[in-house]
Amino acid sequence: MSGNTFGTLFCVTNFGESHGPAIGCVIDGCPPGMLLSESDIQADLDRRRPGTSRHVTQRNEPDAVEILSGVYEGRTTGTPIGLLIRNQDQRSKDYGDILQTFRPGHADYAYWHKYGLRDPRGGGRSSARLTAPTVAAGAVARKWLAEKYGTQLRACMTQLGELEIPFEAWEHVPNNPFFAPVQDVARFEDYMDALRKAGDSCGARIRVQATGVPVGLGEPLYDKLDADIAYAMMGLNAVKGVEIGAGFASVAQRGTTHGDSLTPGGFRNNNAGGVLGGISTGQDIEVSIAIKPTSSIISPRESIDIHGQSAEVITKGRHDPCVGIRAAPIAEALLALVLMDHALRHRAQCGDVVQSVPPIKASL
Repeated sequence: MSGNTFGTLFCVTNFGESHGPAIGCVIDGCPPGMLLSESDIQADLDRRRPGTSRHVTQRNEPDAVEILSGVYEGRTTGTPIGLLIRNQDQRSKDYGDILQTFRPGHADYAYWHKYGLRDPRGGGRSSARLTAPTVAAGAVARKWLAEKYGTQLRACMTQLGELEIPFEAWEHVPNNPFFAPVQDVARFEDYMDALRKAGDSCGARIRVQATGVPVGLGEPLYDKLDADIAYAMMGLNAVKGVEIGAGFASVAQRGTTHGDSLTPGGFRNNNAGGVLGGISTGQDIEVSIAIKPTSSIISPRESIDIHGQSAEVITKGRHDPCVGIRAAPIAEALLALVLMDHALRHRAQCGDVVQSVPPIKASL
């Protein structure tokens, strides 16, 4: 499948390039009968869309999604769902200076050696533009999960560069361009303005949460739910680290505190991040991802050309000085895809399992 298809029963195949005529995906395995329209998908795409604030790329793409197949009279048919997003604001001339050189930190060098050629326009296939079809597919998955189980997904930024963002309330997240769970974002605005003026970039940390997840999703060993979540998150451009639950903080914890105590009334805490033995516990799924600084910056950097000779690279164009700013809806979509796929797999294998004792509450 050449790394372009994700999922086992809910399969998403992503296609297109950053500066091609269109990008999109084909979803295979969506159950029939679910009401689905472009508006169900567009809301999430609008949250990821470029040009929404001065702190992200100013590429002006409406990201209007078209449903090409798999829906009849407003309901999914069970056949492949084709989703198309047309590119409308390409500026390929911005990349004319890097046809013969490799941008440090980008996929240019690796793509060149793997395929023998590369599309330099906006990064081609390696561009974060290709996360738009992922968000579109994730919107379909999250709608089914919400209707079937009441599952809800949300994400927020918890760190911007070296600035940690304390959690105040989820209600603040949709009200600022950083997806930050705080009311006052003035210092983050100033930070990004200074960063852009300096011609530099920064990374970010994103928290992703799923509530209302049923017990039992996931498989032993190689198809563990948390393993597949980590696999999916690492497929997001610029992600360099993934934590589930307490993550690396568990190194400093003691066994007497890390293990999530069970009581008849529910779990006392959630260091496991909602997964035990690779299988969901019914608690909230808690994921944290680390995103590296944007590689496309205007500051001159040392590199080589395709002949192996020394070169200096200055990347022009319209780039996010922090790609993490628009990562929240993408991370939500990836988590939705994993949960959707495992929900269908669980239903196929264990749909007839009857529990004599109902699950305990997710938490006290």
